[in-house]
Amino acid sequence: MTSEATYTDGATPAPARTLDARDYKTLALSALGGTLEFYDFVIYVFFATVLGALFFPADMPDWLRQLQTFGIFAAGYLARPVGGIVIAHFGDLLGRKRMFTLSIFLMAAPTLVIGLLPTYASIGVAAPLLLLAMRVLQGAAIGGEMPGAWVFVGEHVPAKRYGFGIGTLTSGITGGILLGSLVAVAINRHYSPEQVNDFAWRIPFILGGVFGLFSVYLRRFLHETPVFKELAGRKTVARELPLRTVLREHRLASVYVGLQTWVLSAAIVVVVLYTPTYLQKVHHIPAALALEANALATLTLTIGCVIVGWASDRIGTRAVMLIGWGGLFATAYLFYTGLPGTPATLFWHYGLVGLFVGTIATVPIAGVRAFPAPVRFTGLSFAYNMSYAVFGGLTPVILTLWLQHDPMAPAHYVAALAALGFLLALWPLAARGHPMRDGAPAAGSATMSR
Repeated sequence: MTSEATYTDGATPAPARTLDARDYKTLALSALGGTLEFYDFVIYVFFATVLGALFFPADMPDWLRQLQTFGIFAAGYLARPVGGIVIAHFGDLLGRKRMFTLSIFLMAAPTLVIGLLPTYASIGVAAPLLLLAMRVLQGAAIGGEMPGAWVFVGEHVPAKRYGFGIGTLTSGITGGILLGSLVAVAINRHYSPEQVNDFAWRIPFILGGVFGLFSVYLRRFLHETPVFKELAGRKTVARELPLRTVLREHRLASVYVGLQTWVLSAAIVVVVLYTPTYLQKVHHIPAALALEANALATLTLTIGCVIVGWASDRIGTRAVMLIGWGGLFATAYLFYTGLPGTPATLFWHYGLVGLFVGTIATVPIAGVRAFPAPVRFTGLSFAYNMSYAVFGGLTPVILTLWLQHDPMAPAHYVAALAALGFLLALWPLAARGHPMRDGAPAAGSATMSR
């Protein structure tokens, strides 16, 4: 396989262009929307302990309450494939922009509802059932949002800034985790534990819902991607069910993206989302300190995504994957074996492992270009969401049970998946070229060399 696109129509690629004002506008609005939507999805985990106490019986054993709370969290992941496949199906048929806007609306509304839900003390078992229903709707929305955002930006930016564009967007999405972490820190600093349990836990959900609806309005200013416009103009938009084409013709690409997503889910779910609760429950680190350290790690993750995208344009995706996943393997053990440590070592080690978690940006960089344009949204969404539903959704539950026997369970899990990511860098798809020449799709008028 070569690392560049080969065009069977004999056309000469247009001169490489740089990012222009429209590209920056697309990146800014897409990243902002991704930040707000992912904030809506993950804010749940930062208040998992509080939600567990409020939405389940008070006499339930703590470990069972925590298991059921993370079970509802996992339900959001299990719902991702359905939402992702449906939204991606219409994204390949009707256009990227319409579905890109719909997904954020489907996220914002349930988030607002969660902030208004009555608790178990008020309505009994209906409370966790309603919470579960809202998480399912959130999962369906995020299933379409992330692949849609990556495809949308990947088909907009010029070839020589492709990695930077995807990395910047991914940093915006992970910025939603940072925003959630900062809001959680602010809530825990400003209110007493009694006030948080009484009413303050609702604030982040209500704010997320309101700002998410504002982001729906902002996305109306985005433009359809050049790739989809050209496909529609040439009438090469997928005519049969896009998922059928993916399953028949792109099975290897689906397996590759699915395995990469498993690595991504380990890095995000364990290091960023699960660890704050782990620090409090296993190492008895105060909630405020754990959340502050997590905020630093999420900040370095956000920076790391941009660095990874920039480096991918310069030294290649494969080299970045080898360096990044190898670094995550080493720093995961450095961080988890050093706990509880001192506040200084907690911050330094958590921040360092967070930086290498930024290697997750290589997943969409390689994933978007793994599928041809007519079925790109569906292919990426199917592989990504099916994998995340299985591995991302079950990981917190598995770790909760594993921790009953081994306090180093998170380190072993992250390191094993980082090793898998290192091996995936050797797969030929890691070196595939850009999904489009400047302004033209990678399918229809062009085929990728294999």
